[in-house]
Amino acid sequence: MNDLIWVVSAEALDNKMLRLEFNDGCVKEFDCKPIIGKYPAFAPLQDEKIFRNIALDGWTVTWNNGSIDIAPEHLYENGHTQYRSEEKPASCVAEEPGKYEAAPK
Repeated sequence: MNDLIWVVSAEALDNKMLRLEFNDGCVKEFDCKPIIGKYPAFAPLQDEKIFRNIALDGWTVTWNNGSIDIAPEHLYENGHTQYRSEEKPASCVAEEPGKYEAAPK
């Protein structure tokens, strides 16, 4: 992967899963359980309320006002591809807590 990759939309799912759409149109699901259990920095995400309160910072998904994040490259390389969307959104806006969508053009 030589091009820059970033998250354009994100949704917190059940069982500590994320559904992510990337700037290249790939939609992937990422299992957060392994990193939550392995790295102390991610321990706050064990709390379902915190886990579901996701945001985007222009590159990746974040929690706790940006104090917790996962590199978009890690999410992309370790996520399981679900499908490719037809459009490549340019920017993101919050639609509701826990879910972000691409801004209309």
